[in-house]
Amino acid sequence: MSVKKQPFTIERLFRASPTILYGFLTSTSNLVQWFADYVDLNGDIYTFGWSGEEQEAEILVDIEDELLRLRWLDDEDDKAYLEFRIKKSEITEETILYITDFAEKGEINDAKQLWESQLSDLAKCMGG
Repeated sequence: MSVKKQPFTIERLFRASPTILYGFLTSTSNLVQWFADYVDLNGDIYTFGWSGEEQEAEILVDIEDELLRLRWLDDEDDKAYLEFRIKKSEITEETILYITDFAEKGEINDAKQLWESQLSDLAKCMGG
C-alpha cells in the first residue's frame, strides 16, 4: 500500500527577472549550481544525481518564465509533482518563486527545511 503524500508550498522573493530565475530552474548547467550534483535533460526527462544516486523526472508543464511542473518517475503517488511557479509582484517589482512539492505528513517540515537550504544556494548563485 502506497503512502499518500501531502502537498506543501513555500515561497521566496528574488531580485532577478522571471527570465533569469526561469533559467536557473530549467538549464542543466544552472541546476548543477544549486539543485543537484549532476543534471541531464533528454527530451522531456531530467536525470538528477545526488551523491551517486539518480532520479528521473518527466516535464509535465513548461511555460517559459512562468511555470515548470515535474513528476518523479519513481514516485508511487501518481498525484504528486514538483512545481516551480514564478510571479512578478506588481507592487515591489520583485520576482516570487512558489515551490509546491509533496511529502509524507511527518516529513513536511524536513522537506521545507531542505528547500529553504536549496533556495539559499539558488539566491547565492543568482548573486543575492
